[in-house]
Amino acid sequence: MSTKTIDGNGYARMLRGGAAVLSEHIEELNALNVFPVQDGDTGTNMSRTIEGGLAQASDQTDDLGAFSKSFSRGVLLSARGNSGVILSQIFAGINESLEEKDSVNASALAEAYKNGITRSYAAVQNPTEGTILTVFRESTEYAAEHLAKDAPIEEFYRLLLDEARRSLAATTQLLPVLAEADVVDSGAAGYLYIAQGMYDALTGEIAPDVPLKPAKEKAQDVNIDLFTRDSKLTFGYCTEFLLRLTTDKVDPDSFELGTVLDALGRLKGQSVVAYKTGDIIKVHVHTFTPGLILDSMQRYGEFLTVKIENMQLGHSEEEPVRKKPTKPYSVVAVANGAGMCELFKSLGADEVISGGQSFNPSTQDFLGAFDRCEGKTILVLPNNKNIFLAAKQAAEMYERADVRIVETENLMQGYGALNLITPGISDMDALTDNLRRGAKTVQCCEVTRAVRDALVDGHDIKTGQYLAILDGRIACVADTPEDAALGMTQSADLDLSEIMTVFTGRDASEENSRTLCDRLSESCPDLEIKRLSGGQDIYDYLIAIE
Repeated sequence: MSTKTIDGNGYARMLRGGAAVLSEHIEELNALNVFPVQDGDTGTNMSRTIEGGLAQASDQTDDLGAFSKSFSRGVLLSARGNSGVILSQIFAGINESLEEKDSVNASALAEAYKNGITRSYAAVQNPTEGTILTVFRESTEYAAEHLAKDAPIEEFYRLLLDEARRSLAATTQLLPVLAEADVVDSGAAGYLYIAQGMYDALTGEIAPDVPLKPAKEKAQDVNIDLFTRDSKLTFGYCTEFLLRLTTDKVDPDSFELGTVLDALGRLKGQSVVAYKTGDIIKVHVHTFTPGLILDSMQRYGEFLTVKIENMQLGHSEEEPVRKKPTKPYSVVAVANGAGMCELFKSLGADEVISGGQSFNPSTQDFLGAFDRCEGKTILVLPNNKNIFLAAKQAAEMYERADVRIVETENLMQGYGALNLITPGISDMDALTDNLRRGAKTVQCCEVTRAVRDALVDGHDIKTGQYLAILDGRIACVADTPEDAALGMTQSADLDLSEIMTVFTGRDASEENSRTLCDRLSESCPDLEIKRLSGGQDIYDYLIAIE
């Protein structure tokens, strides 16, 4: 097969192929952690990011520029996690070269990809080589340099894939932590799967309407107290489903998406995003009557998945209510665990976005939270290194307030920063600096279970053991989370510390956490030991030392 040019429909088919191949490897990518713990989310983040772009660009068009522009916008808003944000910037750069074109040949596509290099590198303050950035850059530059004049589109992707595989394997040479953990970079591996899927769709190796395998995300905590017996439903329900068209009800091949869109319109559905791939229809809709919508849709087939959420319970899907700036500042924080969310609110956070490790909020989630704030300045505590870029991207897109990112790397740093909130302060520069200093003065420990054998930081770790990770390095490995936490104190700098706060996770028992705090009091008699219920998942204990 020899394809000289691609238009909007061709580009759309290729991107669906990329998303489909990526979706088949979500769990594999999630498992590519340096630390052998269950907090990987790269596959989920990248899959949700590219799916968001496809959903935004659901109306197929021959016009390449129109499709590329809507896809790029959707990817930017859906971007989650650092890998997802970098991926969104790659496609944003590609789009800058495509948005005025009806179609492109291989040479023009190569130039567009080179623009993706410039845009993605500019999005990261200190680009790290050995990541998705490196693999995308090296494979693009190689393909562009070796592409013959008038070569078909297939040749561009063959060259790109050959170099991407070599570059991915070499990530372990650029980042020693990858070599020690015996893994390649997960974001780079995800990009390779996308490129492979695009090529396979182009050559017909996979069907152009191959259905996506939905990304599985960990359940988030829901504060049921936000909707009581006396509440009235004001936001409605966020309703999502995958519908398989069945031959006993319709002709799946000729069925038009417009039929679904018309039905949703008659039922007063809002914020509708829908697209059709083969005999699968995916729908996102806000409605006060999800039952009526589901009944209507079942006339066309049967459901594969259904999700209905009351938007009054604080989910990020909630319709934004844009508030006027009426006070000097607001604080937006990301937190995981019912206890953590309530604690952050009590310490002064105006908006708490439910999220964290393994379910990162998207750029759109941040934009929605900003809209609900009343501050002229909005201070953002991402509380996770993998959320920095999504928060930064949202801040750059937002124009109704001065948004400042306080680069808190975890929940303990967020706790330390919030403890320095000073009511009535009007000097935003001083407040921002105070929060950053407060975050950096906290020693942070995470205690969690190993999910595979590994050799990291000189520790020979076995599956099932518990790790105490102190400020990004493994301080202790033990058979129980309590022993790991206690062993961590031998590596911590306690000379000038006064308070140790232990946040108990969802899986930590009351008895064990009390015993741990008693043992910490005995081992560290000069410290005040505080125990708070965090309710976070993955980590049995989070410990802040101040």
